[in-house]
Amino acid sequence: MHLIAKLHPKISNGARREEDKFNFNKDSGMYCCPQGYQALRKAKRGAKNINNNQTMTYYFDIERCKCCPINESCYKTGAKSKSYSVSILSDLHGQQKKFQTSDYFKEKTKKHYKIEAKNSELKQRHGYGIASSLGLIGMYIQAAIIIFMVNTKRIITLINKK
Repeated sequence: MHLIAKLHPKISNGARREEDKFNFNKDSGMYCCPQGYQALRKAKRGAKNINNNQTMTYYFDIERCKCCPINESCYKTGAKSKSYSVSILSDLHGQQKKFQTSDYFKEKTKKHYKIEAKNSELKQRHGYGIASSLGLIGMYIQAAIIIFMVNTKRIITLINKK
């Protein structure tokens, strides 16, 4: 069974702003600032083996940042360090991002809006969003009654169209 839902754009694409002009240098494996200064070191941050994304943080020389001509845009006066973080997708997010490109996922998402519209109708027009009785059995009964009522209503509408 697969989750037919798109990842949040911040997870799949990252949360980069337009003014971020940091470039990755493949030869050194480090990021360079807009002025071309390379990061001094990098460190992986975040918990391992949990389905949360870790970040790779790149640290820059603060002395260079202090005398940089564009320091107003990326350096905060009085800061003790300058860093740039890039999110690393967890295995679960990586699998979902890969699954999103499959034909099966694209076919299913085309039909997704119909299901969501029906769920919205059940919750907003017929009270399925709030439990009217206590316990799991009460919810089963409420679900059965509401779904039966919506289906009966649909049958009546289809009969009247003929």
